[in-house]
Amino acid sequence: MNKEQFLKQLEASLKRLSIEERQDILQDYEEYFTIGIEKGKSEQEISASLGNPKQIAKELLASYHLDMVQQTTSTGNILRAVWAVIGLGFFNIVIVLGPFIALVGVVFSGWVASLGFILAPLSILINLFMGEFRLFDLFFSLGICGIGIFIAMGMFIATKTLTKGFIRYLKFNVSLVKGGVKHG
Repeated sequence: MNKEQFLKQLEASLKRLSIEERQDILQDYEEYFTIGIEKGKSEQEISASLGNPKQIAKELLASYHLDMVQQTTSTGNILRAVWAVIGLGFFNIVIVLGPFIALVGVVFSGWVASLGFILAPLSILINLFMGEFRLFDLFFSLGICGIGIFIAMGMFIATKTLTKGFIRYLKFNVSLVKGGVKHG
């Protein structure tokens, strides 16, 4: 594959990025070709040494989405990053999607439990309408509400911590796909 074919394929694979980002990346790869040609290599040798432009684009998109998550941690950014990392390889469906679903399940169930505890005093209204109001039920439901508030505070911290940990896991996964973890 020559320089023009390589760059066209790379640009087509990077269409999800902004024009500025795409141009910056393409300029970098044009420089690789310029430097390689100055060293006496052919365009085919340079493109072969760089690798498959589609795989390069997948790695660049995954890195871009992970950077976006670090700038603004939102559900949409996290989902885009997970999807981009899964796109790096079929094996990543198991390695990334499994832990992601488990993490979402744990976080969701924790928030639902805290909300259920916090809303416990509403059961007193039901007891009032049924004519079975007892003072013990009121204090018990208020105690459970307090426990729910503590669970919610813990879930807030746990959600932030698990999100940061999962983002680090995604970055680790991307570095493995790109060529292994570098020590030192």
